[in-house]
Amino acid sequence: MSAFFPALAAGADAGRPALRCGADTLTYGELERAAGALAARIGGTRRVAVWATPSAHTAVAVVGALLAGVPAVPLNPRTGERELAHILGDSGPDALLAGPGDALPAGPAGRLPRIDVDLAASGPAVVEPGPEAAESPALIVYTSGTTGPPKGVLLSRRAVAASLDALAGAWSWTADDVLVHALPLFHVHGLVLGILGPLRRGGEVRHLGAFSVEGVARELGAGGGTMLFGVPTMYHRLADALDRDTALVRAMAGARLLVSGSAALPVHDHERIAAATGRTVVERYGMTETLMNTSVLPGAGPRPGTVGLPLPGVELRLVEDDGAVLGAYDGETVGEVQVRGPNLFSGYLGRPEATAAAFDGDWFRTGDMAVREPDGAVRLVGRRATDLIKSGGYKIGAGEIENALLDHPRVREAAVTGEPDPDLGERIVAWVVPVDAARPPTAAELGDHVAGLLAPHKRPRVVRHLDALPRNDMGKVLKKALPGAG
Repeated sequence: MSAFFPALAAGADAGRPALRCGADTLTYGELERAAGALAARIGGTRRVAVWATPSAHTAVAVVGALLAGVPAVPLNPRTGERELAHILGDSGPDALLAGPGDALPAGPAGRLPRIDVDLAASGPAVVEPGPEAAESPALIVYTSGTTGPPKGVLLSRRAVAASLDALAGAWSWTADDVLVHALPLFHVHGLVLGILGPLRRGGEVRHLGAFSVEGVARELGAGGGTMLFGVPTMYHRLADALDRDTALVRAMAGARLLVSGSAALPVHDHERIAAATGRTVVERYGMTETLMNTSVLPGAGPRPGTVGLPLPGVELRLVEDDGAVLGAYDGETVGEVQVRGPNLFSGYLGRPEATAAAFDGDWFRTGDMAVREPDGAVRLVGRRATDLIKSGGYKIGAGEIENALLDHPRVREAAVTGEPDPDLGERIVAWVVPVDAARPPTAAELGDHVAGLLAPHKRPRVVRHLDALPRNDMGKVLKKALPGAG
């Protein structure tokens, strides 16, 4: 494997912009000096934790750890006391890297040796680990812990590089690109794709610190941004603003690539953005353990509802409950997604049994349910644990019903779950946030709407109205937090 950051190698253009976050701006020369100084300080440690605020300090901390060959454990600053104690106890970092102004909570985080990241520091040039270190961990990223305490996912230098390089090929991502985003930096989407991705290419990343429509318009417009990464919640807010914000329309229309991930982007938002800007939002599919698996190709035409084809080097198949491989590319037959390739994680930290259970031979069991379109494109329909509904002899994915509900003019947000039914096995339940709380759509109205778009057996049998859906930091709906669910 070549150097992880070729643009930091000797002879690179030291004055080229690398990173901007708020008031902090670093060229590649400044990034090399700051990250190199940090790498010299932490070299030889077993692993380090990173207090992953949306800041330049987080970027320098992770780059410094990669230069030193020391695995980094990104920490969500909003994590609760119990979960944070579990992550730190499980990963056992030797030190915690943070920005000088970051206030750390009492407890395990506060007791770790603290190293403040100095953006103006300068140290001796650091030689990156060579090809022999390809299988060593670059990052240990903790899962959400929906089925127990969070597990540490070991992401090797090989896996991170392979995934970023596959995306670079699929998206024609080069050093000329300027990426704009406001994603959290403790997660694969924001940290690996959004920070390490552009730095590996030798391009520029501009992090907004916090998402705002104004920030996106500014950085994509006058700022010369060429790419935007976001999650559906962000794109929904951008779509809402397009009718009244001509500067935003111009900015998004001028971007080379708009990418959405971490959850499905509703078809309605796809259509609104395309109509206003002429740009198609590209969706891709990945998860912590696999990094990136598939992507819609830019310029391939609108594909709302799909996450595209497997990336180069990634193999993907669908399997039945009994493990039988599905060969149907009919857009209807649902199976669990399994993948294999150089993008896969190395295992769960200290959990060989959980690692073994996650694989079917050398295929990783994603737990995601999908169908394949006739051209091989993947359309996700939900998670096996929460989104696969077995009703009246059919296997039904919650995702396609949610998209159908969002197509109703009086529905603002929607989630779909299943609950026991003595006749059907499970009945479909729709959780709906209406546009007008005083005039919510009725169950019969929504049932007929879904049946007309999809099929009669996919109609919701129960509709429950809410003021808002529970979501996590990445905008994903927390179905287990719905009243009476899970």
